[in-house]
Amino acid sequence: MLETRILMAARLKGRLTAEAGATSAAVTVSEAATEVDRLRGLGFVKGEATVRATPEGRARLAELVEAERLVTDQDALAAAYEEFDEHNTRLKDVVSAWQVRDGAPNDHTDAEHDAQVLAQLDGLHQRFRPLIVRISSIAPRLEPYVGRFDFALEQVKAGDHSYIARPITDSYHTVWFELHEELMGLLGLRREEEAAAGRAV
Repeated sequence: MLETRILMAARLKGRLTAEAGATSAAVTVSEAATEVDRLRGLGFVKGEATVRATPEGRARLAELVEAERLVTDQDALAAAYEEFDEHNTRLKDVVSAWQVRDGAPNDHTDAEHDAQVLAQLDGLHQRFRPLIVRISSIAPRLEPYVGRFDFALEQVKAGDHSYIARPITDSYHTVWFELHEELMGLLGLRREEEAAAGRAV
């Protein structure tokens, strides 16, 4: 399971540090670094301080996900994905409201507006969290997402608003995007098709 988590993190992030791998896999940095070293030795990742998946690594990941998909309750996961899609629409609205106001980039000078958006994100999380827990019971490899979402929201509440949607951090939006990718992979869906149907962030 750790192999899949680290390879998936490398694929989703493009370039992966041991620290980012540890966060994604819910292990210590030392454990993540040891696994990265093992994968490097197998030719599945390459690089030093940051690594990226090789073609062989991507093929290995595809094999692992397919094997996982075959033993995952597809009906239960598909039902959870339908619920995820409902929350997905709300998240897009929240992120849009944070980034854009009255048709222009939000300069964050309207404290009342921003407070309302932050309250909406908190409310979304409270409604969404039970679904993440249920998803992780259907597909146990995805369990780290529970803590990753919690941590992102904690940072937002502590005043670090970059954790709402900043791409290069484990922001709420970044974690959401990655979970969406995971769900599509385990359900055998393609992002292009989901995007065309309006179900991609």
